[in-house]
Amino acid sequence: MALVLKFLNGTYIFRKCPKSNVASCPFLGTHFVDYCSSSLQKPVAAPGKTSSQRNSEGDLQGHHQREAALDITSPEEKPLVSFDKAIKDEIKDQFRRLKDDIVNHWIGPEGRPLHEVLLEQAKVVWQFRGKEDLDKWMVTSDKTIGGRSEVFLKMGRNNQSALLYGTLSSEAPKDGESGRSGYCAMISRIPRGPFERKRAYDWSQFNTLYLRVRGDGRPWMVNIREDTDIVQRKNQMYSYFMFTRGGPYWQEVKIPFSKFFYSNQGRIRDAQYQLLLDKISSIGFTLADKVDGPFFLEIDFIGVFTDPAHTEEFAYENSPELNPRLFK
Repeated sequence: MALVLKFLNGTYIFRKCPKSNVASCPFLGTHFVDYCSSSLQKPVAAPGKTSSQRNSEGDLQGHHQREAALDITSPEEKPLVSFDKAIKDEIKDQFRRLKDDIVNHWIGPEGRPLHEVLLEQAKVVWQFRGKEDLDKWMVTSDKTIGGRSEVFLKMGRNNQSALLYGTLSSEAPKDGESGRSGYCAMISRIPRGPFERKRAYDWSQFNTLYLRVRGDGRPWMVNIREDTDIVQRKNQMYSYFMFTRGGPYWQEVKIPFSKFFYSNQGRIRDAQYQLLLDKISSIGFTLADKVDGPFFLEIDFIGVFTDPAHTEEFAYENSPELNPRLFK
């Protein structure tokens, strides 16, 4: 008789809990039956209970179900981040940019008609009107070698300019290797095309660099780098001085490209070369006047233009002894 009662209990379990593992173990007892029936069926409120009691019981049961959901992770759940989809989307975006480059190349330089580019006399290359314009630049200082100088870059008043400010310190790092220190710089990022290919600015139809700045009277060095992949030339640049007046008034700075001299690791070379204006990769501003203390430089825009009064091609002389390759 007891065997018959256990068999009836097992069939009751099978009816209430239709699972394969439960069907394989039909002799688990009445407590398991109560658990399965209470977890699978919706709660039914007793007719004699008030609405507040029913609400409190429902809240307790809902809290219990939420705790169970947190403790038990379903094996059928998929991760929210799909790396395959992200890679496919990135490849599609790069090919879309490549397609736009090809179409713009057939239209003309930078996607503009050729006659419009040839008749252009002035061009604004960088201006500062929002955070996206600041993202095209990066700042650095002698902190990279253990110095104490600090430099920051932020938007100016009314988001109409960029403010470069900080503190210059010429104290050498105490590492036993560096004997000099004290510089801060602001450098434009190299433009990138599809698949992270380097791009270059073509300023061959212009002859003068044009800036609108406001400073504190300190002298700055304007540096221009050419687009090159040669490792031996990564520290080479073309430089010229920019003197700020100080005070509350803006000043317009015009520097002919013929005035930029050739340097390597901060040292002026004896053999001078002319700047290749069709392969410009970046421009930068460096402060290293050995005057400790705070500084600032506010920049409205950076552009290029053609000055018809300037006819000089190159401002520096060369001789066969200094640069024999130019006299072969």
